[in-house]
Amino acid sequence: MVTPDELEKRFTLLTATARYDDLRAREALASWARDDSGETGDADPYTPPPLTREEALEALALGEVIARKAAYGRQLAVRSARAAGASWSQIGAALGTSKQAAWEAHSRWIDDQAERHRRDGYSGMDEQYSAAARVLAGELDAGPTPDDDGAPPPVR
Repeated sequence: MVTPDELEKRFTLLTATARYDDLRAREALASWARDDSGETGDADPYTPPPLTREEALEALALGEVIARKAAYGRQLAVRSARAAGASWSQIGAALGTSKQAAWEAHSRWIDDQAERHRRDGYSGMDEQYSAAARVLAGELDAGPTPDDDGAPPPVR
């Protein structure tokens, strides 16, 4: 059986989403051709077959891989924004959340990356890298910076 941990090593975000999209499109086309009983009956011979159990589980695992890789990419973008001088208010606004929620999520991510490295010795961030990430993240802003308009993030 395929697992997200196994697939995460084999797929990039781009290839995982392409494979996921292929499986979901095939399932959508196959389910459209089924009647209410679940049988395909006299379906168009060009209609793809429904997903096998293994493919359905692969699609589920790929969804998890995509979520993980997207979350990792999001935190790398947060790190880049901090390195470019963005305040936590600006980052929160860009994420559609508060500065506190953005800072807390990024701090938890750094802690998680450090823990991953402590567990297996190769993934995540080692002590030196996680310490540097914490310095870059800094403390939660006490107030708006001179280039920050102080406006709250948009309401979703």
